[in-house]
Amino acid sequence: MKRLLTGFFILVFLFSCGNRKTKMDPFATITEMVDSAGHEADTLQQAEVKEEPEPLEADELFDDFIFNYASDEALQRARTEFPLPYYNRDTPSKIEERFWKHDYLFTKQNYYTLLFDRESDMDMVGDTALKSVQVEWIYLKTRMVKKYYFERKRGMWMLEAINLRHIEEGEGENFVDFYTRFVTDSLYQSEHIANPLQFITIDPDDEFAILETTLDVNQWYAFRPSLPADKLSNINYGQKNEDNSNTKILKVNGIGNGYSNVFYFRRRGGEWKMYKYEDTSI
Repeated sequence: MKRLLTGFFILVFLFSCGNRKTKMDPFATITEMVDSAGHEADTLQQAEVKEEPEPLEADELFDDFIFNYASDEALQRARTEFPLPYYNRDTPSKIEERFWKHDYLFTKQNYYTLLFDRESDMDMVGDTALKSVQVEWIYLKTRMVKKYYFERKRGMWMLEAINLRHIEEGEGENFVDFYTRFVTDSLYQSEHIANPLQFITIDPDDEFAILETTLDVNQWYAFRPSLPADKLSNINYGQKNEDNSNTKILKVNGIGNGYSNVFYFRRRGGEWKMYKYEDTSI
């Protein structure tokens, strides 16, 4: 302010003592200086506002958001809170933004999987009131789970932490151990399928109708699709998904191809079996 006033008086002095043939308005120059400074401040303020993440239409449904988050590198960085807490078993650390690498999650595959303990929990998928969701990778061979923690704040989903842990040991055969052998050992698989196996599919004579029937073990091998054998993805919308649950539902959804298969498992007497299979692919 002192510099501005000093400049003003010098300008007035020059105006009064200089060439009187030149008409000059000192106030116009000062006004331009003030306006210019104000314009620069407004520009900086606008730039700061643009850097703030804003809610997207995809934020309403978590499934829409997670596909955008996984496929858009710029959005992923904007929606990850850095430095990001990372827990490797019991060892905590933090990932700085400069060391972050784009994580495609399951979008590089042509499918993703979901796990549920109960059929009623499957209704949580389309819930728009969710505030907290976890995305998981379940590594079958190493028996590890990598979990991404997402929270919705101010209408925006943000990644807040990642946790890597071992799958809990429980009584009887763990589902992950069972499933790993189930998908890699044909003989073991045939011994752990209910006979008859409940089968639900689209009626071949009416694509709008559902057909409920049964399959024997031989028919299962004629119908069975390929199952993920290395790792499973999962989105935890609020369902419990307990490691020691006696029932598990594995849903395999295609990405952009209409594929939809559901496999129902239960443990009785410490032994797992698949008792129902659903194929409603279109």
